Formats: sequence, C-alpha cells, structure tokens
Amino acid sequence: MKLGAFSISLAVKDLNASKEFYEKLGFERFAGDIERNYLIMKNGNSLVGLFQGMFENNILTFNPGWDESANKLESFDDVRDIQKHLKDKGVELQSEADTSTTGPASIVITDPDGNHVLIDQHV
Repeated sequence: MKLGAFSISLAVKDLNASKEFYEKLGFERFAGDIERNYLIMKNGNSLVGLFQGMFENNILTFNPGWDESANKLESFDDVRDIQKHLKDKGVELQSEADTSTTGPASIVITDPDGNHVLIDQHV
C-alpha cells in the first residue's frame, strides 16, 4: 500500500512563534497562508504543517498521489483502495471517502494510542 507523502500536522497555539521556531531548524515556508492560520514548512523531504485553531491534537498526514513537493505521482494507490484495504483488515475508520466518487477524498483513522492519522488525497 502506497500512502504518499508524509507530514506531521501540528496544532499550534501561536502560528508566528511556531514558524520562527521551525525556520531556526532550517525549515522554509512551502505552502499555506498565515492569514488563513496555517503554513506548511519544508526542510528537504521533511514536511511540518502548522495549524492554529483548526484542530485540537497533532495529526499524522499522508497524501496519496503526491510526492514531498506536492508533485502528482504517475502511479499511486487511490484513497478508496486504501480505505477498502484497511476495512478488510478490520481497521475502524472515523471518517470515510465516498466510494462512488473519484479524485480528492480523505479518510481518518486512529492508532491504538489515540493518534489521528489523516489520509488526504488531493488529486
């Protein structure tokens, strides 16, 4: 199963302070909009999403169909196929993709320790 690009999505209290901190670690703004309370920071292949006031806890994020630079991959596992595989393995989903659609969709699962995992396809 190919989950695509990986990033951590952090629920931050002060977006500007978090941006400055990650810049000190060598991250640069890759995407997002500070006016919309989120930034995606990048250092090499590492991605950190900074989200102020959007969710309560940190989220592990995978993007099927994208590489670490948000370039569309030629070949990838569609989120609906990933969803079917997880359901077949007995994994409980908190939210599901509509299997009657194609293109962008997402699912959310929770690991045994309560960490949310977002599989978010944009293509």
